[in-house]
Amino acid sequence: MTPEGRLQTSAQTLRIARRMEDALGRAETDMTPHLHEGSTWRGNQGCGARRGVDGFVCGWQRHFRAAFADRVDHTEQFIVDGDWAACFGYHVATDRGPFMGAARTGQRMRIPYMDFWRVADGRIADTPVFVGFGSALAQLGHDVFGSHGWEISDHGDDAASNSTT
Repeated sequence: MTPEGRLQTSAQTLRIARRMEDALGRAETDMTPHLHEGSTWRGNQGCGARRGVDGFVCGWQRHFRAAFADRVDHTEQFIVDGDWAACFGYHVATDRGPFMGAARTGQRMRIPYMDFWRVADGRIADTPVFVGFGSALAQLGHDVFGSHGWEISDHGDDAASNSTT
């Protein structure tokens, strides 16, 4: 692919990814304009993996919206290269629970995310995502790492933060 062709492909990929993110932000339920019927949506632990539009809608979108119906997406940055686009940011939402076994708290929370999309023939064909469920659950008082998360060293509070090995 020529450099000009790559730039054109990148621009088209970004338009498609933004259109999908905008549709999700508007709580649209018809994802067929955005996803290939056989698309793959795969998330980190707790998110699962889904195949096709119905798999995404029934296996992810409905659950997430039920737990966080009033979420607002705050995308900090998009990155694009050819037929791949990515973004990172966070959702701000009220916990409507239950969520990952945690009872409803009604608490406002911030849920970090990173989304990646591979575009083919004008729609999204592959979507690896990473949602900060550990962070979300910690905000609800559930430490999924049992006080063994590495962020303890962010403040110099453990011996490992002073280790030179």
